[in-house]
Amino acid sequence: MTNLSKALVPLALALAASPMIAVAPASAQVVKGIAVANPSAIVALSNAFKNAETQRPVTYKAQIDQANSRKTQIEAQIRPLATKLDADARATNPNQASIQQQYMQLQQIEQSGQQEINQILQPIALSRAYVIEQISDKLEQATKSAMAKQKVTLLLDSQAVVQADQPYNLNQAILNELNALIPNAQLVPPAGWLPRAQREQQAAQQGQPAQPAAQTPGR
Repeated sequence: MTNLSKALVPLALALAASPMIAVAPASAQVVKGIAVANPSAIVALSNAFKNAETQRPVTYKAQIDQANSRKTQIEAQIRPLATKLDADARATNPNQASIQQQYMQLQQIEQSGQQEINQILQPIALSRAYVIEQISDKLEQATKSAMAKQKVTLLLDSQAVVQADQPYNLNQAILNELNALIPNAQLVPPAGWLPRAQREQQAAQQGQPAQPAAQTPGR
């Protein structure tokens, strides 16, 4: 796995709103051959990722509806218990043992309910991971192509740079190459598919090389 692929983490998808490259002022003094880029933001701004985000609520509508319905049921179950707990805690001489027992019961219901909802939504989480992996697998090729066209020989991760002017930002150039390489990604992973980190962990435990992700359909 490449360093660029390893840099992609789900939490970084919030960077999708980050501004892309701007036109450099005519007076800007730029050191040739050096640029910065944000791999996670590029993936999140790619056409393949945005198309998948639009399609997913339709494809996985049944799971989303089921999770929302179960959430409503759990909240309805908790509401009277929470009301009773609050009333008992406000009593003149509250029964601390009873209050503690009620509190633990509420916690157990909440935790169990959240686990159940997460399980229902697991196919959606896997879909997002699958899409990100397909895109990230093309990111190194897109980056090398953009670097060659822009005559960049040193590319730095913008997250590790304190400050850099926009003329050094290679995000848009890489994004253009990435969109050409993978305009769309498969939304639904194959049966039994696991994210790369889990595949590598399983392979390490078994002493075997990790299996690659499924091939992305051609353009």
